[in-house]
Amino acid sequence: MSARKRIAWALAVAFALGLAPRPVRAWQLIVPLTGHRHKTIDPRTLFHTLLTDFFPQPDGTTYVQTGDIPAMWLRDSAAQTIPYIPFVRYYQPVALRVRGAIAREALDIDTDPYANAFQADFHIWERKWEIDSLAWPVLLAWTYYNETYDRSIFTPSLHRAFATIVATYACERKHATCSSYRYPYKTWTHPAYNPNAGMIWSAFRPSDDPVVYRYNIPQNALAVIALEELRSLAESGWHDRALADRALSLAERVYIGIERYGIVEDPRTGRRIYAYEVDGLGHAKLMDDANLPSLLSLPYIGWCGTDDPLYVRTRNFVLSASNPYYFSGLYAAGIGSPHTPYDNVWPLSIITRALTSTSSPEVSEAITELAETDGNAGLIHESFYVNGWWRYTRADFGWANALYAELLFRSIATFRQPPMLPFGTLVGRRRITETPTLVSPLVQFENSGTIFAALAAVLNARRESDQ
Repeated sequence: MSARKRIAWALAVAFALGLAPRPVRAWQLIVPLTGHRHKTIDPRTLFHTLLTDFFPQPDGTTYVQTGDIPAMWLRDSAAQTIPYIPFVRYYQPVALRVRGAIAREALDIDTDPYANAFQADFHIWERKWEIDSLAWPVLLAWTYYNETYDRSIFTPSLHRAFATIVATYACERKHATCSSYRYPYKTWTHPAYNPNAGMIWSAFRPSDDPVVYRYNIPQNALAVIALEELRSLAESGWHDRALADRALSLAERVYIGIERYGIVEDPRTGRRIYAYEVDGLGHAKLMDDANLPSLLSLPYIGWCGTDDPLYVRTRNFVLSASNPYYFSGLYAAGIGSPHTPYDNVWPLSIITRALTSTSSPEVSEAITELAETDGNAGLIHESFYVNGWWRYTRADFGWANALYAELLFRSIATFRQPPMLPFGTLVGRRRITETPTLVSPLVQFENSGTIFAALAAVLNARRESDQ
């Protein structure tokens, strides 16, 4: 059954069960946990970031704040928006927010393609060159267009932004001879790298921390996916074959670089796995970070299937003590980051483990860890101490809240992963495995009806409060 048919059935079931007219307080989602337990949650919390972090602007764009920090990260804002795209065909306020976010990111890129975060007035908040900052806006536009076929997003500003993305990626493949980018503050990175490795040079990781080696593999993988999507959008939106060809050619070169230099030997087993970073000269950083794109998230971003043998071996590595940022304690086990204190895991990594799992018990275990460590209002932290969840960083992390909503949309309702790639592409040949579900099909339909109706109610409440 297609995703749209599942949603239509969910709406029909919701109407038949009389869910739609009920007051929001009467609705509950029953989330199954381990040990035959469950947690009751208010479905409105799943839309917290959509309603509190999205700010429509007078110019028609949407400024998307990353929770409790007053700035818009290109990466975070796109990732915060994608989980809500299944609702745009049914709720115009959601569609307006999503289209506005796409338009806003295009203007941000036009302001400075090397900046990773911006303020509401378009001033630069941070200018850290991170490859994925230019990839996520493409993923957002691609996912929205493939859900709606709404051609209104194909504006001249988005066209310029896409051309800028391709030009910037091409330049940073030849950083030593092309780029003028310099970060003004002192950071440490291994200075040597192979300028002919084929991949895109980076200064910072998705965590905003400096790279150790110049070629970050998850970021380059996401760039390949974004470039292939950009190729398709350039042809569909503007009939720009020249831009499409440049994007595809660049994607092919980066893909070959990853295959040639990004796969290394696991010292524990002697088998091949993906490295996190390499220099193209034989040195590699074997680790993973909680922030996406990560090695753990490769199936989620569309790079490979969850059953791909190379990914499975890499997954086993990053979810073990061999990964220097994998922590396990009394309350959780997951991946942290040099961005936060030692022994702090990020809920992002726990959510990603569930989204890329092939096992219902593993999904249930991850959701249990999240349910037992979230905030009083059901919001998700940036990170927390594995032996004391009350010691956390950032009480309200918009990206984590949205990704947690996506996990529940997939695992206890009828929403499924949207297509991340055109068919027949470099990596699109590989099967993408769906996140396992935890409840029966009938309960999935009932939950979907509850979610739809709760969103309608909170949007109505927002509209009334704005009048």
